[in-house]
Amino acid sequence: MKRSQKEDKVAGMQESFQDAELMIITHNNGLTVEQSLDLRRKMRAAGARYQVTKNRLARIAIRGTSFENLDGMFTGPTAVATGNDPVATAKAALDYAKKNDKLTVVGGGLGGKTLDKAGIEALAKLPPIEDLRAKILGVLQAPASRMVGVMEAPAGKLARVINAPPVKLVGVFKAYSQKQ
Repeated sequence: MKRSQKEDKVAGMQESFQDAELMIITHNNGLTVEQSLDLRRKMRAAGARYQVTKNRLARIAIRGTSFENLDGMFTGPTAVATGNDPVATAKAALDYAKKNDKLTVVGGGLGGKTLDKAGIEALAKLPPIEDLRAKILGVLQAPASRMVGVMEAPAGKLARVINAPPVKLVGVFKAYSQKQ
């Protein structure tokens, strides 16, 4: 590979690393082309990217990114999965690794922190980001909906009195006037 090709490769990797929230480093010991393509399809479906890397070039590409602390994980036949949805990316990588013993998850990084394999597994067990957002929104909306219900109660009673037939209103007024 010529120097200019290496520079282009490093620039492309660095751009994808800077845009990603999560990086998962894997060892792919003997994946066939078909298996590698299948893994890439599954990663794309999860909104992630999977690429086989040269360790030296990957170490250069992570400089200046939030994954700089992962330098020591780039040993052996390495491939990198990157994505903006950490849960979906971790699930896709681990699901494939469970089905295929030629792929091993080594570790990764999230938000400047180093994760080992157990950290990636814990991340994959979380519910999807959409579910978490829905739960947070539900918690935030609950007090507001209760307050609206409390505020609507007196107005609802008044509306029922106004909408009552005139015969009932006469009876209500007679009963009220007799009490006084």
